Amino acid sequence: MAISSEGRDRHTVNLLRTMYFDGPDYTPCRVGLMPATWMKYGEALDDVVLAHPRLFPGHKKGSATFEEFGDPLYELGEHTDAWGTVWRNIERGLTSFPTGYPLTDWDDFDSYTAPNPDADEFGRPRDWESTARALAGAKEKGHLATGWLVHGFMYLRLTYLRGFENLMIDIASGEPRLAELIRMVEDQNMAVVGKWIEAGAEYMVAGDDLGLQQALPMSPAHWREYVKPSYERIFAPCREADIPVYLHTDGHVLEIIGDLIDVGVTIINPQIRANGLPGLQKYAKGRVVIDLDLDRQLFPFASPRQLREHVREAYEALRAPEGGLMLYAECEPDVPLANIDAICCALEEVCNPPEV
Repeated sequence: MAISSEGRDRHTVNLLRTMYFDGPDYTPCRVGLMPATWMKYGEALDDVVLAHPRLFPGHKKGSATFEEFGDPLYELGEHTDAWGTVWRNIERGLTSFPTGYPLTDWDDFDSYTAPNPDADEFGRPRDWESTARALAGAKEKGHLATGWLVHGFMYLRLTYLRGFENLMIDIASGEPRLAELIRMVEDQNMAVVGKWIEAGAEYMVAGDDLGLQQALPMSPAHWREYVKPSYERIFAPCREADIPVYLHTDGHVLEIIGDLIDVGVTIINPQIRANGLPGLQKYAKGRVVIDLDLDRQLFPFASPRQLREHVREAYEALRAPEGGLMLYAECEPDVPLANIDAICCALEEVCNPPEV
């Protein structure tokens, strides 16, 4: 293993065996509960979580309170990030969406500068010395020392700067200034990755929604021309240091999974509905670790039996004894409380995580 399992807790050891196709004892699984979901159900959701300690080890009753968020994008109103993109939030506890783009007009590009990589997405200073201590502490506790690139770090950031339609026109028309903008965003990401590695990160998590519901937003050839080279350079230090890369990416991405493997992605987090089990079997199974995003669009409407069947079908289609599969269920506030409990039961039954 590139990351040593010595001194790790059993869940981390099992994750490493899954990650390196080394015969894990069980399939890692998680349930994500959005802040808005907690805000809707409160103590009733607390009771569900406490009933499933195998999925939520260490959870304490009443610990999920949301008087304020560390991320402004989860708060109501309009927010401007360090890049100058304006975001709007219409439901507290769910994230915002972009409404204003600083480079809608290319004439503004000559005077535009990227944010300081020593600051976060909203320009707040990062304390890298404190970060290094936190990473060292994670290792001491047997966990992975994890670095993070903000969601939307590369391709989506280009859409946040130019706007989606403008960016698609830039790509289709071969806009010459686009290469310089891409390099600006790429350089900022490379600086952040370098700082995480210097601070002691041994595992890198990144997010960039590369697909639409049924296709890529551009041709695979254009993706390889405009996006892949940046991914290669951003993740090059991780490849050189044997640091695994986890990539969350929503939407249909089947045609570029091989490219993501090429640039050093170790774990991919694709959506089941946008890609389908047959497609993931063909393009991803056995080639890259799949942290499968189960069907969020099914969760609000399914019966408990349908949810069990859904989890079982995904598990049987993509699991292999040597590893390479993880399952993830994200529950928004539209998922009934009984269905959240049924999803937890199904994951425990199928993935068989150990008793706490």
